[in-house]
Amino acid sequence: MEVIIIITTITLLLISFFFLKFITRRRNPTLPPGPFALPIIGNLLFIRKSFSQLEPILRNLHANYGPLVSLHLGSRRAVFIADRVLAHQALVQNGAVFADRPPALPTAKIFNSNQHSISSARYGSTWRLLRRNISSEILHPSRVKCYSRARKWVLDILLKRLELDSQNAAVLAHFQYAMFCLLVLMCFGVNNKIDETKIKEIENVQRRSLLTFSRFNILNVFPRLTKIVFRKRWEELLKLRQEQTQILLPLINSRNKVDDDDDDFVVCYVDTLLGLELGEEMRKLDSDEMVSLCSEFLNAGTDTTSTALQWIMANLVKYPKIQHKIYDEIKGVVTAKTGVIEEEDLEKMSYLKGVILEGLRRHPPAHFVLPHAVSEDVVLGGHLVPKNGSVNFMVAEMGWDPKVWEDPMEFKPERFINGDGSKVEFDVSGNREIKMMPFGVGRRICPAHALAMLHLEYFVANLVWKFEWNKVNDVDDVDLSEVQEFTVVMKNPLHACLTLRKH
Repeated sequence: MEVIIIITTITLLLISFFFLKFITRRRNPTLPPGPFALPIIGNLLFIRKSFSQLEPILRNLHANYGPLVSLHLGSRRAVFIADRVLAHQALVQNGAVFADRPPALPTAKIFNSNQHSISSARYGSTWRLLRRNISSEILHPSRVKCYSRARKWVLDILLKRLELDSQNAAVLAHFQYAMFCLLVLMCFGVNNKIDETKIKEIENVQRRSLLTFSRFNILNVFPRLTKIVFRKRWEELLKLRQEQTQILLPLINSRNKVDDDDDDFVVCYVDTLLGLELGEEMRKLDSDEMVSLCSEFLNAGTDTTSTALQWIMANLVKYPKIQHKIYDEIKGVVTAKTGVIEEEDLEKMSYLKGVILEGLRRHPPAHFVLPHAVSEDVVLGGHLVPKNGSVNFMVAEMGWDPKVWEDPMEFKPERFINGDGSKVEFDVSGNREIKMMPFGVGRRICPAHALAMLHLEYFVANLVWKFEWNKVNDVDDVDLSEVQEFTVVMKNPLHACLTLRKH
């Protein structure tokens, strides 16, 4: 009899427990849906597939589960958002809550000085100081204008390299070198004596630091253990960082010796960092932090811009009519035949701006933004995004949304042009509404998005003005297939036949 009473009591308690849990789950928002995951190991499908296949996996998951899905990446929960309305609610309407960054992985901390860089810093006073410094100094419109001479110098280098390689130009390497030269000048100063050999040395170590990170991902799994098991690989990583410091630090220190009374003196990024003090700690940046910030500056503006430039020029080769429209617009605007398009002429070129925007919509260099983290539990789209959860946004999916863009996979610059030929006032920052977000949106938007637009407009205009761009072989079409590297690049890099124009 006592056994029956005990069993009955336990049964009633269990029924009550599950009933209460069911009621609570119906009353309270649930976590975003996703596939089954084992603790620590994470989702089983990541055992079978590499991280480079994440995007097609997420497309399938969004088709099955809706605009919010969650995955367990190891022991961490990551939420992925593919809907532009939800992205606006998160990044603009709840900007402060979604503005944090997840804790950096152990290998990343070595290169970002324990999250003392603009892109990696936690949301707070240090991030505000670093962000305000770059926005109000080197990226201020008046300062950007001071670097017009540097842009002309780099453009001249690019045009000469392309002319020598005009019959079968592998353009991406030329674009990368030109953009890197420009960023080196902006970072370390136009009056700093940096020759081509030094620039290539800097470029080499920066590129290795970007492209070899995938080799070190295994080190982030149980780092204490991997420091024993993969000791040589940890030593290789630390050696790479040491090499980067040995190359960049002398250039940073040399700015202390530059004469700012020189008529040619132009403030560079390093100059703004030398006098900066971290507010809470009341100290100046140490050498590691300076190297991290300079490295971030070089990386952020090189591959993204050169990748976008290649995608745009690939479409101009594929669709000659679009290229001819840009050239005709330039002819109607340019008055002085100086050989190059002046920056002040760009404001008059509506169709050119449409081509740049369409290139960024159709081929965003990054298909995801850097991961965000929420500072408190928040409900989004009827689901709970837990505090400190990692959140990411599918940039490409939003720019290809058929509800917003007719024939979204087609390259149509006319989307951004009014019937009278004037440009459509398009908010690329996404503050009013997100239709695409190639630079991110909200408080963590890329601080250099206006500079990136200027560089793309300036170089595309001059490349079209200088050369006619054609396929190398009329039989072979331009292949717009993608592959993921540091950015999303052309699987088969663009080769073009360039013919000097006669004006």
